[in-house]
Amino acid sequence: MESWLDEEEAAITICNLAGIIIYMNERSRKAFTKYDDSGVTVGSSLVECHPEPARSKLLAMLKVPQTNVYTIEKRGIRKIIRQSPWFKDGVFSGVTEMSFEIPAEMPHHIRAESEK
Repeated sequence: MESWLDEEEAAITICNLAGIIIYMNERSRKAFTKYDDSGVTVGSSLVECHPEPARSKLLAMLKVPQTNVYTIEKRGIRKIIRQSPWFKDGVFSGVTEMSFEIPAEMPHHIRAESEK
């Protein structure tokens, strides 16, 4: 993967169609080991990292390409999670999961259609 992904502020994890993690950037690796020694590494199952109902949702996403976006709060830290299909050479190949920390209060701007 590109080296800039390791410096990205988002935790980025990519799994193949079998749910096996094939890439974790530095932030993702730190996120999985920050609170415990979960053993989540490249080669392990991303599916097993998710409790129900998130596990079933991820399994469905591995069958039919779809995007899932939601927010969570854990240990006082709010995050937005974006899971989306990953394509390689135009072929559905797995799922990317990106996790961004977000502030408790965040501006929301509505742009007019004519604005760029």
